[in-house]
Amino acid sequence: MAGHACHLPPWDRVYAFFLRWRNHDLVREFHDRLRRLVRERAGRDSEPGAGVIDSQSVKADAVVGSDSRGFDGGKLINGRKRHVVVDTLGLLLAVMVTAADVGDRAAAQVLLTQVTAAHHPLALVWADGGYTGSLVEYCLAALALVLAIVKRSDDMRGFVVLPKRWTVERFFAHLMRSRRLVRDFERSIASAEAMVYWSMTMLMTRRVARPRPSRA
Repeated sequence: MAGHACHLPPWDRVYAFFLRWRNHDLVREFHDRLRRLVRERAGRDSEPGAGVIDSQSVKADAVVGSDSRGFDGGKLINGRKRHVVVDTLGLLLAVMVTAADVGDRAAAQVLLTQVTAAHHPLALVWADGGYTGSLVEYCLAALALVLAIVKRSDDMRGFVVLPKRWTVERFFAHLMRSRRLVRDFERSIASAEAMVYWSMTMLMTRRVARPRPSRA
C-alpha cells in the first residue's frame, strides 16, 4: 500500500480541483454529458420525457452546521435530505440538498421548476403519496407537468415494489454503496450536491466503458 500511496497527488491539490469544478458547475456538466450518452446508447432520446421524484434523509456528520441540518420526524434522522428527480432508467436529472426537516412538497416545487426549465421534453413525473395536494395542481398549471401519484394500497404489507418508483429506489441504493454518501460529510450544501453528481458520474463512466455487444 505504501508503494501505491506515493503515486497519489496531494489531497489539497485534488480538493482544489474539486472546488474549482464545483464552483464553475463543471461537475454537473460532466455528469449531464455522460447521462445523455448513456441514454442514447440505451436507444433513448438524449432528453427524457418522464421521470420519478423522491427524497432520502441521511445522517449528517459533525462538520455539518446547524444552519443546514434538521430533524426528519418521520425517519427519525438528524441531518440532511436529498431531493432527486431521476429518469425512467434511474439516471439523475437533478438533486437538491436541504435540511432534513424541509417538507417534500415545498422542496419539490422548487426542484421541479428547475428540472422542467432544464429538460423541456419532461411532461410526466411519478411520485409517492407524500407529494399530493396543491403541488399536483401547481405542476400542471405553472409547469405544464403531470405529477402522477403512485399510492401504496392499504392492504399491502411489508416491502412492495411499486410501479415506476423502483427506479428511484435503485438510485438511492446506489448512493448508499458510495462510502462518501452513506452520511453527509460536506460542510456546504453545494459540495453535498456535487458529491451526488460525482457518484453517478462514476457509475455512468463504468457503463460507457463496458464493451458493447457485437451484432451478428
